[in-house]
Amino acid sequence: MDKAQLRRDLRNGLLDMSSETRRHKSLRACLNLVSSGLFQDASTVMMYLSLPYEVDTDEAIEQAWSLGKTVVVPRIFWQKKTMVAVRIESFQEEFSVSVSGLRNPVSQAAVSVEKVDLVVVPGLGFDTQGNRLGHGGGYYDRFLASPLMKARRCGFAFEQQIMAHIPNNDEDQAMDFWVTDKQAMSVVSQA
Repeated sequence: MDKAQLRRDLRNGLLDMSSETRRHKSLRACLNLVSSGLFQDASTVMMYLSLPYEVDTDEAIEQAWSLGKTVVVPRIFWQKKTMVAVRIESFQEEFSVSVSGLRNPVSQAAVSVEKVDLVVVPGLGFDTQGNRLGHGGGYYDRFLASPLMKARRCGFAFEQQIMAHIPNNDEDQAMDFWVTDKQAMSVVSQA
């Protein structure tokens, strides 16, 4: 199956989930993430601000703040097709909201990527080898490809988004582990 068809199928599966099921599974996924050793050990955590059909990260972000962690989120520059990590300290900060529902912080408080310990990455699908299928814009792949990036990479999804195989190419950036509403797993080595 090609990436475009797989994206459609996975997105449709997410859109079919009821809001109550999504809320319940999101809370379980956040609990699994927050209790993971890599999250506990990280001082600066990069989280994403969820689209309406993704795992809701708000609870994990709140937990990170309560543990005294620095929380950074992507600030998207649509024209340049890039993103930077910016610090947020509450959900009361100013955000612009795109047509798709993506919250983009207005903050200028950029944090250098080498200071980030853990990047929690959204995606439409992940596989056990660490491959990720994003939305197709390449923002995370370009961001994670920075030579300054030292952070561990965590794919964050619902269990139904874990696949046997995700097609990938040289530009696709792999995850170190993934967390779902059912489990937290290190990726299987391809060696």
